[in-house]
Amino acid sequence: MTLKIERIYTKPADMDGYRILVDRVWPRGISKEKAALDEWFKTIAPTKELRQWFGHVPEKYPEFKSRYEQELDTNPDRESFLNLVAEHLAQGNVILLYGAKDETHNQAVVLKDYIETHQN
Repeated sequence: MTLKIERIYTKPADMDGYRILVDRVWPRGISKEKAALDEWFKTIAPTKELRQWFGHVPEKYPEFKSRYEQELDTNPDRESFLNLVAEHLAQGNVILLYGAKDETHNQAVVLKDYIETHQN
């Protein structure tokens, strides 16, 4: 099955999969119904400090990616998150949802690569 990412502010393009919000903060203006989530796994998102440092500045993305991967390596919820994703990928697609405007420089992109690198 496929691991995908999707911006939560776009009309759900893909409802075929287990939908996980991977932001620490609930996206402004999105209702629980509109989000159509299966799970909100906020503890896997970057820390507030890292998020504020990054500020979605594309030039900082390579360093953000490195720092976020380091956070993931030591995140106490890492294993349960990876297991959740693996469990649902065995049954179908998994869609990581995020709120950032930039579709190529955000935590979901880093997280998707991280999951693919750390799958058993």
